[in-house]
Amino acid sequence: VREMIAAEGTATVWLDLTPDRMVKQLTQDLSRPRGKRTVATHLKRCAGITGVKAGLLREVVPNDVFTDPARLAAAIKSLPLTLVAPRPIEEVISTAGGLSFEALDGNFMVRSLPGVFCAGEMLDWEAPTGGYLLTACLATGRLAGGKAAQWSKTHAMG
Repeated sequence: VREMIAAEGTATVWLDLTPDRMVKQLTQDLSRPRGKRTVATHLKRCAGITGVKAGLLREVVPNDVFTDPARLAAAIKSLPLTLVAPRPIEEVISTAGGLSFEALDGNFMVRSLPGVFCAGEMLDWEAPTGGYLLTACLATGRLAGGKAAQWSKTHAMG
């Protein structure tokens, strides 16, 4: 995404707001009579769309789509979001970038700097937040720390 924004100025991603439902079932559910219910209540009851998902849908989808169950279901299953820039570095939860794996040996030591070991967010990789990042940071840190301790024993100064 970052590379596309840098090259093209924008990047479009498509969100599936109801990954557990097929578009056909979603269309049928949205085709149920709305009666006097608001669109928001209808979306909540028929599609489970609330909160941020409902806000995104309202922001992106033209009003006339909300009256056509098939078009609305299609929008819910493939909601286009055009991204123009990443969030400022001060706001990020985790960042991408760092040392490439090619710059490291199998022990997470920097090839060009013997005795320097890297782990976690020092490495160039991306992971979803929510525990994956912490797990990978701890795992690479444990391995790199152990290898650094071994290396220091065999390369002790003086």
